[in-house]
Amino acid sequence: MKKPLLVFIGLRYLRARSANQYVSFVAFASVLGVMLGVAALIVVLSVMNGFENELRDRLLSMSSHASISSRQGIDNSAALAAELTAQPGVEAVAPFIEMEAMLSTGRELGGAILTGIDPAAERVLTSVSEHIVSGSYDSLQSGSANVLLGIGLARQLDVLTGDRITLLVPQRRAPAEAGGNGSFSSVIRSFTVTGIFEMGLQDHDSVRALIHLDDAADLAGMSGRVGGLRIRVSDIFAAPDIMRSWQIDSVLAENLKVSDWTIENASYFRAVRIEKIMMALLLSLIIGVAAFNIVASLVMVVTEKRAGIAILRTLGCSRRTIIGIFVFQGTVIGWLGCLCGIALGVYLSLNVATLAPALESLFGFQFMPGDVYYLTSLPADLHWADVLGTSITVLVITMLATLYPASRAASVEPSEVLRYE
Repeated sequence: MKKPLLVFIGLRYLRARSANQYVSFVAFASVLGVMLGVAALIVVLSVMNGFENELRDRLLSMSSHASISSRQGIDNSAALAAELTAQPGVEAVAPFIEMEAMLSTGRELGGAILTGIDPAAERVLTSVSEHIVSGSYDSLQSGSANVLLGIGLARQLDVLTGDRITLLVPQRRAPAEAGGNGSFSSVIRSFTVTGIFEMGLQDHDSVRALIHLDDAADLAGMSGRVGGLRIRVSDIFAAPDIMRSWQIDSVLAENLKVSDWTIENASYFRAVRIEKIMMALLLSLIIGVAAFNIVASLVMVVTEKRAGIAILRTLGCSRRTIIGIFVFQGTVIGWLGCLCGIALGVYLSLNVATLAPALESLFGFQFMPGDVYYLTSLPADLHWADVLGTSITVLVITMLATLYPASRAASVEPSEVLRYE
């Protein structure tokens, strides 16, 4: 097949052995720089995606995909739960009561978020029962006055399973029109620690305490009512749309507050998103340096090939053809590095679980020590959208890097060059 002139000459310039070996070295360094930059960017984005997945799983390990609640409590919770369970996309619904409490052992004092749950229903929604490190999840029985503590909270209070603690819960008295003065009183009960759980997230392990739903109703003065319903859906990413559609279709009463996991944990995922952007920008500097190498190598090629460019101009090649020759040459260098980087980055991302331990044993260190991090291995989740976005960005950058050397080549005047040849 007959090749276009600019492709033919561009390939000849790439294959030709340069008289200046430094030009060839800079071109090779450009390919290597682009390759390493693309590979590093793909691997880091994959690891950040893995951390985001781990964070989401741990945040949802004690909470639901969505919830509805009421300040006054929900009276007909069983009927409402049955109605919501029949809605498309809903897998399970469980009642809960949540309140703030002070926990005391007589020696130590700490604040906690106290949640009343139905253990059987909660087992379907969350994974607390799978993270009990001491005691028993099934010890939560109606009227048993048993409590499960997060491991951080248990350490703060210096308690073990079997120890007794005192719970102090503020309770609002009846309004003045109902015979009360609308002020707060304190409800104090003694509970036994029958389980300690570790979810691997500070916000759960250091502040969460679980009791049975009936015990929570007694503490909160909500006999016959619950604070809200927690909902699990089949597609976690569809939870916001499902909640929005229920509000639009008036499935829920107007006095009910609707929330989902994207609202409750927005700050965490915003932080992860910012970290991904910053890491991408920092690693893009590697690609930027490689792009400057492409500029330098092409400028040196233009300087070395001035006589050849002048001859091409005298043979009738237009300035546009000269520009095309060097744009094509630089683009091939950039795209070759990009393709090699994609292959290397995808391979590393898909094999992080096996490559990371090998590097740890080879160099004698740990990426994530078990005494510092709850995770002891690097998670990775390769998103092809990240690969595509990285590839397009790199290809555009490397193509733009060729414009200045190509314009210098097009500005070569044949008469000035050939006069001294």
